[in-house]
Amino acid sequence: MNSAQLVEILKEHLPSEYFKWRFDRKTDKVRLEHSVLKKGMDISLPEILVKYEQKKEAAIKEIVYTIGETFKAMEKEQSIGFSDSTIIYPVIRSSSFPKESAVGHRFLMKDHTAETCIYYALDLGTTYRLIDESMLESLGMSETEITESALFRVRALPTAMKKDEVSGNIYYFVNNNDGYDASRILNSTFLKEMEAKIEGHMTVSVPHQDVLIIGDIRNDTGYDVLAQMAMHFFTTGTVPVTSLSFIYEDGKLEPIFIMAKNRLARREGKKK
Repeated sequence: MNSAQLVEILKEHLPSEYFKWRFDRKTDKVRLEHSVLKKGMDISLPEILVKYEQKKEAAIKEIVYTIGETFKAMEKEQSIGFSDSTIIYPVIRSSSFPKESAVGHRFLMKDHTAETCIYYALDLGTTYRLIDESMLESLGMSETEITESALFRVRALPTAMKKDEVSGNIYYFVNNNDGYDASRILNSTFLKEMEAKIEGHMTVSVPHQDVLIIGDIRNDTGYDVLAQMAMHFFTTGTVPVTSLSFIYEDGKLEPIFIMAKNRLARREGKKK
């Protein structure tokens, strides 16, 4: 499948007299505008094509659902505003993620690691909207109130996990598919509880927004498995964050690099 064919498939799945499609072959993106709302979105086609090769029709269903829910949220915003929606969560994004909305309003955000940033999202039920400066007055909240409320709420999210063992290493997966799985990396209490039960080195990965992976790495093979795992999730996730994993120690996150193995080995004494 090529980009032009993908655009035609998306049009078939999203039939609406209000949608106007503009396919830009040079940038390999399609601009989808809603003629009534006077709003739209840019859709990067190569990312969807990669996922299509891996997931086939499921990839099409994912992007169609995301587009549909996004426009529903836009319609709700235009009709009733934000006054009844004050559920706010933090969301993790790549450090290369846009800092402004499509119309130029600065998103509320904070630095997290060299690879990741924290944005703030207004929960709308089946989707959410990233909060920008233009929304503060409608929400009736200051930036500080929003960040504090988001951090409080993320600590209340469930942290049920699935466990897997590979070559003597343990991996825990938080995957509730609520849009905030990666956000659990901001739950310091949860991370400290996990650190207490880890026997090897504790790693934390947020390859995309719908998964948090915690590793109990006990040998070098564990790092290789983790790297492959994180890359797989990164390439298949709806909202990729980073394929790089982090070492968690004493409340701090440090990125893992291949050359870091010797340094980690020297820390072995701390685990004994």
